[in-house]
Amino acid sequence: MNKSAIGLIGLATMGANLARNIANKGFRVSVFNRTTEKTEKFVKHATKSQSEPKGEQNVSEANSNLIGTYTLQEFVAGLETPRKIILLIKAGQAVDDMTAELSPLLDKNDIIIDCGNSHFKDTERRQKELAKHDLNFIGCGISGGEEGALHGPSLMPGGKKEAWKKIRPIFEKIAAKDFAGKPCVTHIGDFGSGHFVKMVHNGIEYAIMQLLAESYDMLKNLGGFSNSELAKIFTGYNKNPNLKSFLIEITAKIFVKKDPEDHSKNPHFLIDLIKDAAGQKGTGKWTTEIAHDLGVYAPTINAAVDARIVSGDTKTREMSQRMLKIQTTAKRLTPADKKKLVKQVENALELATMICYEQGIGLISKADKEFHWNLNRSEIIRIWQGGCIIRSGYLKDLAIALGADQKTAMTMFTKIMQNLGGDKQKSWRKVILLAVESAIPVPAFYATLNYYDSYAEARLPQNLIQAQRDFFGAHGYERTDKPGSFHIKW
Repeated sequence: MNKSAIGLIGLATMGANLARNIANKGFRVSVFNRTTEKTEKFVKHATKSQSEPKGEQNVSEANSNLIGTYTLQEFVAGLETPRKIILLIKAGQAVDDMTAELSPLLDKNDIIIDCGNSHFKDTERRQKELAKHDLNFIGCGISGGEEGALHGPSLMPGGKKEAWKKIRPIFEKIAAKDFAGKPCVTHIGDFGSGHFVKMVHNGIEYAIMQLLAESYDMLKNLGGFSNSELAKIFTGYNKNPNLKSFLIEITAKIFVKKDPEDHSKNPHFLIDLIKDAAGQKGTGKWTTEIAHDLGVYAPTINAAVDARIVSGDTKTREMSQRMLKIQTTAKRLTPADKKKLVKQVENALELATMICYEQGIGLISKADKEFHWNLNRSEIIRIWQGGCIIRSGYLKDLAIALGADQKTAMTMFTKIMQNLGGDKQKSWRKVILLAVESAIPVPAFYATLNYYDSYAEARLPQNLIQAQRDFFGAHGYERTDKPGSFHIKW
Protein backbone atom coordinates (compact mmCIF):
# COMPACT_ATOMS: atom_id res chain seq x y z
CA MET A 1 0.00 0.00 0.00
CA ASN A 2 1.27 3.48 -0.90
CA LYS A 3 1.69 5.61 2.17
CA SER A 4 1.34 9.38 2.45
CA ALA A 5 4.37 11.65 2.83
CA ILE A 6 2.52 13.76 5.37
CA GLY A 7 -0.79 13.97 7.20
CA LEU A 8 -3.00 16.94 8.07
CA ILE A 9 -5.68 17.17 10.74
CA GLY A 10 -8.28 19.94 10.57
CA LEU A 11 -10.19 20.76 7.38
CA ALA A 12 -11.45 24.27 8.06
CA THR A 13 -10.50 26.80 5.37
CA MET A 14 -6.80 27.06 6.27
CA GLY A 15 -6.31 23.32 6.69
CA ALA A 16 -8.21 22.45 3.53
CA ASN A 17 -6.24 24.93 1.44
CA LEU A 18 -2.90 23.85 2.87
CA ALA A 19 -3.75 20.21 2.09
CA ARG A 20 -4.55 21.20 -1.51
CA ASN A 21 -1.27 23.09 -1.70
CA ILE A 22 0.70 20.03 -0.51
CA ALA A 23 -1.14 17.72 -2.91
CA ASN A 24 -0.66 20.04 -5.86
CA LYS A 25 3.08 20.10 -5.19
CA GLY A 26 3.18 16.35 -5.81
CA PHE A 27 3.07 15.02 -2.26
CA ARG A 28 0.60 12.39 -1.13
CA VAL A 29 -1.25 13.79 1.92
CA SER A 30 -3.68 12.03 4.24
CA VAL A 31 -6.36 14.21 5.81
CA PHE A 32 -8.56 13.74 8.87
CA ASN A 33 -11.34 15.78 10.41
CA ARG A 34 -13.49 14.90 13.40
CA THR A 35 -16.57 15.44 11.23
CA THR A 36 -16.63 12.55 8.74
CA GLU A 37 -18.94 14.42 6.37
CA LYS A 38 -16.43 17.27 6.08
CA THR A 39 -13.64 14.85 5.13
CA GLU A 40 -15.82 13.13 2.53
CA LYS A 41 -16.92 16.43 1.01
CA PHE A 42 -13.38 17.79 0.96
CA VAL A 43 -11.85 14.79 -0.84
CA LYS A 44 -14.72 14.71 -3.32
CA HIS A 45 -14.60 18.40 -4.22
CA ALA A 46 -10.88 19.22 -3.78
CA THR A 47 -10.12 20.21 -7.35
CA LYS A 48 -8.08 22.96 -8.92
CA SER A 49 -11.13 25.23 -9.08
CA GLN A 50 -9.31 27.37 -6.52
CA SER A 51 -7.23 28.90 -9.34
CA GLU A 52 -4.06 26.86 -8.97
CA PRO A 53 -1.07 28.29 -10.85
CA LYS A 54 -0.49 26.94 -14.31
CA GLY A 55 2.10 24.22 -14.74
CA GLU A 56 1.11 22.26 -11.63
CA GLN A 57 -0.56 18.85 -11.51
CA ASN A 58 -3.86 18.44 -13.30
CA VAL A 59 -7.11 17.94 -11.41
CA SER A 60 -7.03 14.14 -11.34
CA GLU A 61 -3.40 14.09 -10.17
CA ALA A 62 -4.13 16.62 -7.43
CA ASN A 63 -7.10 14.58 -6.25
CA SER A 64 -5.16 11.33 -6.26
CA ASN A 65 -2.71 12.85 -3.78
CA LEU A 66 -5.48 13.65 -1.26
CA ILE A 67 -6.35 10.64 0.88
CA GLY A 68 -9.36 10.87 3.17
CA THR A 69 -9.23 8.92 6.44
CA TYR A 70 -12.00 8.46 8.96
CA THR A 71 -10.33 7.29 12.19
CA LEU A 72 -7.10 8.38 13.80
CA GLN A 73 -5.87 4.79 13.61
CA GLU A 74 -6.43 4.69 9.85
CA PHE A 75 -4.87 8.16 9.50
CA VAL A 76 -1.69 7.21 11.41
CA ALA A 77 -1.33 3.81 9.72
CA GLY A 78 -1.31 5.42 6.28
CA LEU A 79 1.73 7.66 6.88
CA GLU A 80 5.37 7.11 6.01
CA THR A 81 7.76 6.92 8.95
CA PRO A 82 8.91 8.98 10.64
CA ARG A 83 5.35 10.25 10.53
CA LYS A 84 4.83 13.95 9.89
CA ILE A 85 1.47 15.27 11.07
CA ILE A 86 0.25 18.87 10.65
CA LEU A 87 -2.39 20.16 13.09
CA LEU A 88 -4.53 23.05 11.86
CA ILE A 89 -7.08 23.12 14.63
CA LYS A 90 -8.20 25.67 17.22
CA ALA A 91 -5.39 26.74 19.52
CA GLY A 92 -5.54 25.86 23.19
CA GLN A 93 -7.18 22.81 24.71
CA ALA A 94 -8.00 21.30 21.31
CA VAL A 95 -4.29 20.93 20.55
CA ASP A 96 -3.65 19.27 23.91
CA ASP A 97 -6.57 16.89 23.36
CA MET A 98 -5.43 15.93 19.88
CA THR A 99 -1.81 15.32 20.86
CA ALA A 100 -3.01 13.19 23.76
CA GLU A 101 -5.03 11.06 21.34
CA LEU A 102 -2.28 10.86 18.75
CA SER A 103 0.77 10.14 20.89
CA PRO A 104 -0.14 6.54 21.88
CA LEU A 105 -0.51 5.71 18.18
CA LEU A 106 2.89 7.10 17.18
CA ASP A 107 6.41 5.68 17.13
CA LYS A 108 9.78 7.04 18.19
CA ASN A 109 10.90 10.16 16.21
CA ASP A 110 7.46 10.83 14.71
CA ILE A 111 6.70 14.55 14.32
CA ILE A 112 3.61 16.60 15.22
CA ILE A 113 3.57 20.08 13.66
CA ASP A 114 1.18 22.62 15.19
CA CYS A 115 0.46 25.24 12.52
CA GLY A 116 -2.19 27.05 14.56
CA ASN A 117 -1.76 30.31 16.47
CA SER A 118 -0.64 28.69 19.73
CA HIS A 119 1.09 30.59 22.50
CA PHE A 120 4.83 29.89 22.38
CA LYS A 121 4.89 28.83 26.04
CA ASP A 122 2.19 26.22 25.36
CA THR A 123 4.33 24.95 22.48
CA GLU A 124 7.36 24.59 24.74
CA ARG A 125 5.29 22.71 27.31
CA ARG A 126 4.02 20.29 24.66
CA GLN A 127 7.53 19.77 23.31
CA LYS A 128 8.79 18.78 26.75
CA GLU A 129 5.86 16.42 27.37
CA LEU A 130 6.18 14.63 24.02
CA ALA A 131 9.98 14.43 24.28
CA LYS A 132 9.45 12.06 27.24
CA HIS A 133 7.94 9.65 24.70
CA ASP A 134 10.68 10.28 22.08
CA LEU A 135 8.23 12.26 19.93
CA ASN A 136 8.99 15.57 18.21
CA PHE A 137 6.72 18.61 18.41
CA ILE A 138 7.23 21.59 16.10
CA GLY A 139 5.43 24.89 16.64
CA CYS A 140 5.09 26.41 13.18
CA GLY A 141 3.74 29.88 12.57
CA ILE A 142 1.94 30.21 9.25
CA SER A 143 0.92 33.48 7.62
CA GLY A 144 -0.89 34.38 4.44
CA GLY A 145 -4.51 33.65 5.19
CA GLU A 146 -6.52 31.20 3.14
CA GLU A 147 -5.00 32.36 -0.16
CA GLY A 148 -1.49 32.00 1.23
CA ALA A 149 -2.25 28.51 2.50
CA LEU A 150 -3.35 27.52 -1.00
CA HIS A 151 -0.76 29.28 -3.15
CA GLY A 152 2.22 29.60 -0.78
CA PRO A 153 2.41 30.89 2.80
CA SER A 154 5.28 32.13 4.92
CA LEU A 155 6.19 29.34 7.34
CA MET A 156 7.98 29.78 10.69
CA PRO A 157 8.83 26.37 12.22
CA GLY A 158 10.50 26.13 15.61
CA GLY A 159 11.73 22.96 17.30
CA LYS A 160 14.53 20.42 17.04
CA LYS A 161 16.67 20.90 13.95
CA GLU A 162 16.68 17.13 13.26
CA ALA A 163 12.88 17.18 13.05
CA TRP A 164 12.98 20.26 10.79
CA LYS A 165 15.23 18.42 8.35
CA LYS A 166 12.56 15.72 7.95
CA ILE A 167 9.81 18.18 6.99
CA ARG A 168 12.04 20.61 5.07
CA PRO A 169 11.58 19.14 1.53
CA ILE A 170 7.79 19.46 1.79
CA PHE A 171 7.73 22.85 3.49
CA GLU A 172 10.16 24.40 1.02
CA LYS A 173 7.96 23.23 -1.85
CA ILE A 174 4.71 24.62 -0.45
CA ALA A 175 6.09 27.96 0.83
CA ALA A 176 5.86 31.28 -0.96
CA LYS A 177 8.97 32.76 -2.60
CA ASP A 178 10.99 35.76 -1.41
CA PHE A 179 12.31 38.56 -3.64
CA ALA A 180 15.18 36.32 -4.79
CA GLY A 181 12.96 33.29 -5.47
CA LYS A 182 13.94 31.37 -2.33
CA PRO A 183 11.29 29.61 -0.21
CA CYS A 184 9.77 31.72 2.55
CA VAL A 185 10.53 29.16 5.22
CA THR A 186 13.49 28.61 7.51
CA HIS A 187 14.24 26.82 10.75
CA ILE A 188 13.57 29.65 13.21
CA GLY A 189 15.22 27.99 16.19
CA ASP A 190 14.60 25.67 19.11
CA PHE A 191 11.66 25.39 21.49
CA GLY A 192 8.76 27.83 20.95
CA SER A 193 10.66 30.26 18.74
CA GLY A 194 8.51 29.58 15.67
CA HIS A 195 5.27 30.50 17.38
CA PHE A 196 6.98 33.44 19.11
CA VAL A 197 8.09 34.89 15.77
CA LYS A 198 4.59 34.38 14.34
CA MET A 199 3.13 36.16 17.38
CA VAL A 200 5.42 39.15 16.77
CA HIS A 201 4.51 39.04 13.07
CA ASN A 202 0.87 39.39 14.11
CA GLY A 203 1.71 42.24 16.48
CA ILE A 204 3.33 44.12 13.60
CA GLU A 205 0.28 43.28 11.49
CA TYR A 206 -2.02 44.83 14.12
CA ALA A 207 0.11 47.99 14.19
CA ILE A 208 0.27 48.50 10.41
CA MET A 209 -3.45 47.82 9.99
CA GLN A 210 -4.20 50.46 12.63
CA LEU A 211 -1.93 52.97 10.87
CA LEU A 212 -3.78 52.29 7.61
CA ALA A 213 -7.13 52.78 9.36
CA GLU A 214 -5.97 56.11 10.80
CA SER A 215 -4.70 57.20 7.37
CA TYR A 216 -8.11 56.35 5.91
CA ASP A 217 -9.84 58.32 8.68
CA MET A 218 -7.70 61.40 8.02
CA LEU A 219 -8.16 61.31 4.27
CA LYS A 220 -11.89 60.62 4.38
CA ASN A 221 -13.03 62.81 7.27
CA LEU A 222 -10.52 65.66 7.05
CA GLY A 223 -9.66 65.51 3.36
CA GLY A 224 -13.20 64.69 2.24
CA PHE A 225 -12.05 62.15 -0.34
CA SER A 226 -14.57 59.73 -1.82
CA ASN A 227 -14.08 55.97 -1.75
CA SER A 228 -13.09 55.97 -5.42
CA GLU A 229 -10.54 58.71 -4.74
CA LEU A 230 -9.23 56.80 -1.72
CA ALA A 231 -8.68 53.74 -3.90
CA LYS A 232 -6.57 55.82 -6.29
CA ILE A 233 -4.63 57.41 -3.42
CA PHE A 234 -3.73 54.06 -1.85
CA THR A 235 -2.88 52.62 -5.26
CA GLY A 236 -0.45 55.51 -5.56
CA TYR A 237 0.96 54.80 -2.10
CA ASN A 238 1.63 51.25 -3.23
CA LYS A 239 4.11 52.57 -5.79
CA ASN A 240 6.32 53.88 -2.98
CA PRO A 241 9.14 51.28 -2.60
CA ASN A 242 9.00 51.45 1.21
CA LEU A 243 5.21 51.24 1.35
CA LYS A 244 4.53 48.73 -1.42
CA SER A 245 2.81 45.92 0.43
CA PHE A 246 0.04 43.37 0.51
CA LEU A 247 -1.93 45.35 3.09
CA ILE A 248 -1.95 48.57 1.06
CA GLU A 249 -2.79 46.62 -2.08
CA ILE A 250 -5.88 45.05 -0.53
CA THR A 251 -6.86 48.33 1.16
CA ALA A 252 -7.10 50.05 -2.24
CA LYS A 253 -9.32 47.22 -3.48
CA ILE A 254 -11.56 47.35 -0.41
CA PHE A 255 -12.54 50.99 -1.04
CA VAL A 256 -14.17 50.26 -4.42
CA LYS A 257 -15.96 47.02 -3.50
CA LYS A 258 -19.74 47.46 -3.86
CA ASP A 259 -22.24 45.78 -1.56
CA PRO A 260 -22.92 42.34 -3.12
CA GLU A 261 -26.36 42.28 -1.45
CA ASP A 262 -27.38 45.57 -3.06
CA HIS A 263 -28.85 44.80 -6.50
CA SER A 264 -29.82 48.36 -7.37
CA LYS A 265 -28.37 50.25 -10.29
CA ASN A 266 -26.12 52.22 -7.96
CA PRO A 267 -25.13 49.90 -5.07
CA HIS A 268 -23.48 51.29 -1.95
CA PHE A 269 -19.81 50.86 -1.23
CA LEU A 270 -19.43 47.97 1.19
CA ILE A 271 -16.85 49.76 3.37
CA ASP A 272 -19.50 52.30 4.45
CA LEU A 273 -21.80 49.50 5.67
CA ILE A 274 -19.25 47.62 7.78
CA LYS A 275 -19.54 48.07 11.56
CA ASP A 276 -16.61 49.94 13.11
CA ALA A 277 -15.80 47.28 15.73
CA ALA A 278 -12.69 45.22 15.01
CA GLY A 279 -12.26 41.75 16.48
CA GLN A 280 -9.08 40.03 17.61
CA LYS A 281 -8.00 36.48 18.37
CA GLY A 282 -5.37 37.23 20.99
CA THR A 283 -1.97 37.25 19.27
CA GLY A 284 -1.76 41.05 19.40
CA LYS A 285 -2.53 41.02 23.13
CA TRP A 286 0.07 38.29 23.67
CA THR A 287 2.64 40.48 21.89
CA THR A 288 1.96 43.42 24.20
CA GLU A 289 2.10 41.15 27.26
CA ILE A 290 5.46 39.60 26.38
CA ALA A 291 6.84 43.04 25.41
CA HIS A 292 6.03 44.25 28.92
CA ASP A 293 7.43 41.06 30.47
CA LEU A 294 10.73 41.49 28.61
CA GLY A 295 10.89 45.25 29.08
CA VAL A 296 10.62 46.09 25.37
CA TYR A 297 9.06 49.37 24.23
CA ALA A 298 6.44 48.55 21.56
CA PRO A 299 3.94 51.43 21.79
CA THR A 300 2.47 51.12 18.29
CA ILE A 301 1.46 47.51 18.86
CA ASN A 302 0.02 48.48 22.25
CA ALA A 303 -1.94 51.34 20.66
CA ALA A 304 -3.29 49.05 17.94
CA VAL A 305 -4.57 46.52 20.48
CA ASP A 306 -6.13 49.31 22.57
CA ALA A 307 -7.78 50.76 19.44
CA ARG A 308 -9.49 47.45 18.74
CA ILE A 309 -10.67 47.28 22.33
CA VAL A 310 -12.23 50.76 22.26
CA SER A 311 -13.76 50.09 18.84
CA GLY A 312 -15.73 47.23 20.37
CA ASP A 313 -17.26 49.48 23.04
CA THR A 314 -19.80 50.94 20.62
CA LYS A 315 -22.50 51.74 23.22
CA THR A 316 -20.17 53.88 25.33
CA ARG A 317 -18.88 55.69 22.25
CA GLU A 318 -22.38 56.40 20.99
CA MET A 319 -23.46 57.73 24.39
CA SER A 320 -20.30 59.81 24.79
CA GLN A 321 -20.76 61.36 21.36
CA ARG A 322 -24.10 62.78 22.52
CA MET A 323 -22.69 64.07 25.81
CA LEU A 324 -19.21 65.35 24.98
CA LYS A 325 -18.86 68.69 23.20
CA ILE A 326 -15.56 68.56 21.32
CA GLN A 327 -13.98 71.90 20.47
CA THR A 328 -11.79 71.92 17.36
CA THR A 329 -9.68 74.47 15.53
CA ALA A 330 -9.92 72.68 12.21
CA LYS A 331 -10.15 74.73 9.04
CA ARG A 332 -11.80 73.77 5.78
CA LEU A 333 -9.14 72.41 3.42
CA THR A 334 -8.59 74.02 0.04
CA PRO A 335 -7.91 71.81 -3.01
CA ALA A 336 -4.20 72.61 -2.57
CA ASP A 337 -4.41 71.62 1.11
CA LYS A 338 -6.08 68.32 0.18
CA LYS A 339 -3.34 67.52 -2.30
CA LYS A 340 -0.75 68.33 0.35
CA LEU A 341 -2.57 66.11 2.86
CA VAL A 342 -2.28 63.09 0.56
CA LYS A 343 1.51 63.45 0.50
CA GLN A 344 1.75 64.20 4.22
CA VAL A 345 -0.19 61.04 5.09
CA GLU A 346 2.00 59.01 2.72
CA ASN A 347 5.16 60.27 4.42
CA ALA A 348 3.76 59.69 7.90
CA LEU A 349 2.58 56.22 6.97
CA GLU A 350 5.96 55.33 5.47
CA LEU A 351 7.98 56.33 8.53
CA ALA A 352 5.54 54.90 11.06
CA THR A 353 5.37 51.57 9.21
CA MET A 354 9.16 51.31 9.17
CA ILE A 355 9.19 51.82 12.92
CA CYS A 356 6.55 49.10 13.40
CA TYR A 357 9.03 46.59 11.96
CA GLU A 358 11.74 48.02 14.20
CA GLN A 359 9.58 47.46 17.28
CA GLY A 360 8.97 43.86 16.22
CA ILE A 361 12.66 43.20 15.56
CA GLY A 362 13.49 44.74 18.95
CA LEU A 363 11.14 42.29 20.65
CA ILE A 364 12.58 39.32 18.73
CA SER A 365 16.12 40.42 19.64
CA LYS A 366 15.31 40.70 23.35
CA ALA A 367 13.56 37.31 23.38
CA ASP A 368 16.55 35.76 21.61
CA LYS A 369 18.85 36.94 24.40
CA GLU A 370 16.41 35.97 27.14
CA PHE A 371 15.62 32.47 25.85
CA HIS A 372 18.95 31.68 24.09
CA TRP A 373 17.33 30.73 20.77
CA ASN A 374 20.18 31.93 18.51
CA LEU A 375 17.78 33.50 16.01
CA ASN A 376 18.79 34.82 12.59
CA ARG A 377 16.91 38.11 12.31
CA SER A 378 17.83 38.59 8.66
CA GLU A 379 16.37 35.18 7.78
CA ILE A 380 13.19 35.99 9.68
CA ILE A 381 12.76 39.20 7.70
CA ARG A 382 13.56 37.33 4.48
CA ILE A 383 10.79 34.78 4.95
CA TRP A 384 8.32 37.66 5.52
CA GLN A 385 9.03 38.93 1.99
CA GLY A 386 6.45 36.62 0.39
CA GLY A 387 3.22 34.88 1.30
CA CYS A 388 2.60 36.59 4.63
CA ILE A 389 0.27 39.44 5.54
CA ILE A 390 3.02 41.96 6.40
CA ARG A 391 5.12 41.42 3.28
CA SER A 392 6.39 44.70 1.87
CA GLY A 393 9.10 46.20 -0.32
CA TYR A 394 10.89 47.68 2.70
CA LEU A 395 11.80 44.20 3.95
CA LYS A 396 14.43 43.83 1.22
CA ASP A 397 16.57 46.66 2.65
CA LEU A 398 15.88 45.56 6.22
CA ALA A 399 16.97 41.97 5.58
CA ILE A 400 20.23 43.23 4.06
CA ALA A 401 20.85 45.59 6.98
CA LEU A 402 20.35 42.80 9.52
CA GLY A 403 22.34 40.14 7.72
CA ALA A 404 25.09 41.73 5.68
CA ASP A 405 28.72 42.29 6.52
CA GLN A 406 29.32 45.20 8.88
CA LYS A 407 30.22 47.74 6.19
CA THR A 408 27.17 46.95 4.02
CA ALA A 409 24.93 46.83 7.08
CA MET A 410 26.07 50.28 8.19
CA THR A 411 25.48 51.68 4.70
CA MET A 412 21.97 50.29 4.69
CA PHE A 413 21.20 51.47 8.22
CA THR A 414 22.48 54.94 7.30
CA LYS A 415 20.10 54.98 4.35
CA ILE A 416 17.21 53.96 6.62
CA MET A 417 18.07 56.55 9.29
CA GLN A 418 18.39 59.33 6.70
CA ASN A 419 14.90 58.48 5.48
CA LEU A 420 13.57 58.70 9.04
CA GLY A 421 15.30 61.99 9.75
CA GLY A 422 14.48 64.00 6.60
CA ASP A 423 11.59 66.23 5.54
CA LYS A 424 9.16 63.28 5.73
CA GLN A 425 9.35 63.60 9.50
CA LYS A 426 7.84 67.10 9.25
CA SER A 427 4.88 65.62 7.38
CA TRP A 428 4.47 63.01 10.12
CA ARG A 429 4.28 65.69 12.80
CA LYS A 430 1.92 67.80 10.68
CA VAL A 431 -0.49 64.88 10.24
CA ILE A 432 -0.68 64.46 14.02
CA LEU A 433 -1.22 68.20 14.54
CA LEU A 434 -4.01 68.21 11.96
CA ALA A 435 -5.59 65.19 13.62
CA VAL A 436 -5.53 66.87 17.04
CA GLU A 437 -6.98 70.09 15.63
CA SER A 438 -9.74 68.08 13.92
CA ALA A 439 -10.52 65.74 16.85
CA ILE A 440 -9.57 62.68 14.81
CA PRO A 441 -8.01 59.97 17.01
CA VAL A 442 -4.64 58.73 15.71
CA PRO A 443 -3.29 56.61 18.60
CA ALA A 444 -0.91 54.53 16.48
CA PHE A 445 0.59 57.49 14.61
CA TYR A 446 1.09 59.36 17.88
CA ALA A 447 2.51 56.33 19.73
CA THR A 448 4.99 55.71 16.93
CA LEU A 449 6.16 59.32 16.96
CA ASN A 450 6.60 59.09 20.73
CA TYR A 451 8.76 56.00 20.15
CA TYR A 452 10.90 57.96 17.68
CA ASP A 453 11.18 61.03 19.90
CA SER A 454 11.93 59.00 23.04
CA TYR A 455 14.86 57.19 21.44
CA ALA A 456 16.11 60.41 19.85
CA GLU A 457 16.24 62.11 23.27
CA ALA A 458 19.46 61.65 25.24
CA ARG A 459 17.86 62.72 28.54
CA LEU A 460 14.26 61.90 29.49
CA PRO A 461 12.31 63.39 32.47
CA GLN A 462 12.30 60.12 34.42
CA ASN A 463 14.92 61.63 36.75
CA LEU A 464 11.93 63.34 38.40
CA ILE A 465 10.16 59.98 38.77
CA GLN A 466 13.25 58.54 40.48
CA ALA A 467 13.15 61.46 42.91
CA GLN A 468 9.42 61.06 43.54
CA ARG A 469 9.77 57.34 44.25
CA ASP A 470 12.57 58.00 46.70
CA PHE A 471 10.55 60.79 48.36
CA PHE A 472 7.43 58.72 49.13
CA GLY A 473 8.81 55.17 49.15
CA ALA A 474 12.54 55.35 49.89
CA HIS A 475 13.19 53.41 46.67
CA GLY A 476 16.52 55.12 46.09
CA TYR A 477 17.84 56.85 43.00
CA GLU A 478 20.92 56.76 40.76
CA ARG A 479 23.15 59.73 39.97
CA THR A 480 24.79 60.89 36.76
CA ASP A 481 28.08 61.84 38.43
CA LYS A 482 28.86 58.62 40.32
CA PRO A 483 27.74 54.99 40.47
CA GLY A 484 25.52 53.39 43.11
CA SER A 485 22.06 53.77 44.61
CA PHE A 486 21.30 56.73 46.91
CA HIS A 487 18.56 57.80 49.30
CA ILE A 488 18.06 61.02 51.22
CA LYS A 489 15.49 62.37 53.66
CA TRP A 490 13.50 64.77 51.46
